[in-house]
Amino acid sequence: MLEVKGIKFQYEKGRPFDIPDFQLSSGEQLLILGKSGSGKTTILNILGGLLKPLSGDVRLGDTLINQLSGAKLDKFRGKHIGIVFQKPHILSPLTVEENLSLANFFSGADGKRNQELLKELGIADKRRAKVNTLSEGEAQRVSIARALANQPDLILADEPTASLDDHNAEIVIKLLQDQAKKYNAALIIVTHDQRVKDHIVNQITIGALS
Repeated sequence: MLEVKGIKFQYEKGRPFDIPDFQLSSGEQLLILGKSGSGKTTILNILGGLLKPLSGDVRLGDTLINQLSGAKLDKFRGKHIGIVFQKPHILSPLTVEENLSLANFFSGADGKRNQELLKELGIADKRRAKVNTLSEGEAQRVSIARALANQPDLILADEPTASLDDHNAEIVIKLLQDQAKKYNAALIIVTHDQRVKDHIVNQITIGALS
């Protein structure tokens, strides 16, 4: 379902960066581990179409993501890829419900599952709350809900447990895994958090950028 092959990237001249080749089927999970500066977020951004590689291909289903651009890329990402950013990309002036509706609007989804999704993530009682009134853990769940609002085929999570204590970190990982299983979506988590290692068997470890 997801195939990554021959990806090369470069931030600065003389600092090449390769992504290991891999494949994931629907429902499979992958953990990408690495220290700060190892390029984990770069990998996630390339997989999600937020950065274009110098060479190589990222194929999701029958679509080469790296060959899309502009509105076509935005629409494809909105429909097929859910991204949980390290710092929640949710709009503080809006309510929880409005943030999910906004994600639905940009992808053309109907949003019929929004209430059920919030209930599954344990924040249904916060649906009318402004994001800036939420705790850090609640805001992270809203970020997950927004990423899942359009039932994506691929879920990408960037350091989803970095700022959470052990208890909430375990809850967030389980929520991501449960939702990925529910949608039969591929799940990729990139992190330096060693606590996540015990939850996902399939792992890639990357070194620091040279």
